[in-house]
Amino acid sequence: MYPEPARHAPVQGAVEVHHPAPLPPAVMVPGPMVAVQPGAVPAVASIVLPDGRVVTGYAVNPAQPEPLAAKPPVSRAAVNVALGGVGFLAVCGGLLLLTTFITALTALITQLITLAAVIFGGWIAVQIFKPHGHPGGTTVNIRKAIFKRNHFG
Repeated sequence: MYPEPARHAPVQGAVEVHHPAPLPPAVMVPGPMVAVQPGAVPAVASIVLPDGRVVTGYAVNPAQPEPLAAKPPVSRAAVNVALGGVGFLAVCGGLLLLTTFITALTALITQLITLAAVIFGGWIAVQIFKPHGHPGGTTVNIRKAIFKRNHFG
């Protein structure tokens, strides 16, 4: 269709140059028209090449870098250390309350055991030192008895 460009034999140490073949013109086939909302289709740009040809296409916007996030005035590491310190203080306070509670509970149990020992010991002392009588038995008064050869007189 189009003649091939002339090719030269490569020379050692020389740069080989290739000439591009021109593209055949595109055949436009009319197609159905589709209604498009204005603003939805990007703008079409046309460029005139130095040899007089016109290239038409969509304009490509250059890639925009994403905006940098605003740096917080305090670093995240400092915030994490501060929060860890607050948590540690809360735990220490809780442990202090727990040890205070355990100390108070131990003192209460000690006092209850001491009270039980005093009450139970008093009850035992009353049982030991209370005069015992034998109800229903015979009482013998031996103050005036005379003892002679292991016999009562």
